[in-house]
Amino acid sequence: MASRLTLLRFVERVQERDPACTRRWIADEERREVERRVGEERRPPAPEWLIERDLDCKNTVAVHTGECWDPGKRARPATRAQAIEALRHQVPACTKCRPDTALGIVD
Repeated sequence: MASRLTLLRFVERVQERDPACTRRWIADEERREVERRVGEERRPPAPEWLIERDLDCKNTVAVHTGECWDPGKRARPATRAQAIEALRHQVPACTKCRPDTALGIVD
């Protein structure tokens, strides 16, 4: 599949009535590509562990690995020590990503 920039360059070659407009589109797309690249470079790394809380954010509901596909909307990053501590205090491990196995805490 062609990139948007490639398609815009094609439009530039075909369009003869208003090439300045197409050049603005190209400049805008080049700027967006640079912004996307910079954003990806600056994005912080994904957390290794997540701790999910209930609706009132007072109780811990589950512990997840950072790669879990089903952590819930109230999951927040946690350190390895926090994840281990939560599991030791009987917080359930996610049944999908099994952080207890990843941490070596299997009863």
